[in-house]
Amino acid sequence: MNEEDTQKLLIDHILVGERQQAMALLCRSSQAFGWRKTIFTLLEPALEEIGRRWEAEHISLAAGYLAGKIAEEVLLRAAEQEESLPEVKGPIILGNTEDDYHSLGRKLVAIFLRTGGWKVIDLGNDVLAEDFVEAAVQHEAKIIGVSAMMLSTAENIAKIRNLLEQRGLSGDIKLAVGGAVFKLRPELVTEVGGDGTAANAVDAPRLMARLLGEEDRP
Repeated sequence: MNEEDTQKLLIDHILVGERQQAMALLCRSSQAFGWRKTIFTLLEPALEEIGRRWEAEHISLAAGYLAGKIAEEVLLRAAEQEESLPEVKGPIILGNTEDDYHSLGRKLVAIFLRTGGWKVIDLGNDVLAEDFVEAAVQHEAKIIGVSAMMLSTAENIAKIRNLLEQRGLSGDIKLAVGGAVFKLRPELVTEVGGDGTAANAVDAPRLMARLLGEEDRP
């Protein structure tokens, strides 16, 4: 079976909820090629395709959730075998804004950032503005990435921007925002004080590089 057929089979397993079969396929690939190559040549393209279908509302939330859980398990196994990708960029502070508990999108973003060599500090769900800023200062991060699903929670991102301005950090720390509501209302990025957004998790590493002015660097 060639690489393209293997990717298609992995996608099919995920779409019909066959987690064990999907993991078995990934494990066989890791035994033959290692986890790093498996992530780059098999898992990442499959996640990218699933992300496109999800964005077009062609797959269920359950399938998207399963894709995230499988990706998390793969990264964990790779880390356990000391094959995790070197973290040479960042760090980036990541989290869901206050009162937001929709974690799948954030987790997919973290996966693509880590596979791109970014160090990610994931604060989880329902993160207060103060905690985002404190984490950025503590870890000397130049980017805070915030996820929000709905308008009511996206509006809380403005608290982070206000706090950055109050502490004189706006010039040093960029604010990346993302989530379903920003696709419906692109103007919301500016309204909440965001410096930029990505259409999906696949584009997140490119966004981060652009915010740091490193997009065109090798």
